Amino acid sequence: MNAHIESAHFNSSRAEGAGQPAVADHLKAALRTLGGGVSIITAGEGEARTGATVTSATALSVEPARMLVSLNRTSSTWPVVQRYGHLGINVIGPGHEALANQFAGRGGLRGAERYHGADWTTAASGAPLLADAVAAIDCTVEEAIERHSHVLVIGKVLAIRIGSGRSLLYQDGRYHAVAGNG
Repeated sequence: MNAHIESAHFNSSRAEGAGQPAVADHLKAALRTLGGGVSIITAGEGEARTGATVTSATALSVEPARMLVSLNRTSSTWPVVQRYGHLGINVIGPGHEALANQFAGRGGLRGAERYHGADWTTAASGAPLLADAVAAIDCTVEEAIERHSHVLVIGKVLAIRIGSGRSLLYQDGRYHAVAGNG
């Protein structure tokens, strides 16, 4: 049977069950419908700095304070996180779209070049943190779990800096600002 995408509802009359087979293109299409908060993951020092734009940063636990980030194992970011044992999780706002694109690799910027055009501080762990981030979380790597194409990085939270503004969301291939309460 050929796989196809059902757009409105699951077809419960199919003998093999509801929904689509779990194939990469269909999973990507489904995940595009899920809006996610945009963060820039940073790691390294000096010219060895790099980073990535992700929607996969989330809290694993509040007590003890732990973060969870999923990174592609073939990205330039994972080896640097692994080498330095730290990562910065920079929650960004609508004014950071260009920076998010830089860290997503758009425009061909790599490594430390991605840091141009923004102000950075150095956290206690050594991780670079965006000076005007909506929130910045300094972590050391507590554990890394490699599965399939990605690695799940569990970060032990060392410090948190809360800035101002609202976070940026990414859904359906576009950035979206979170509307205010009034």
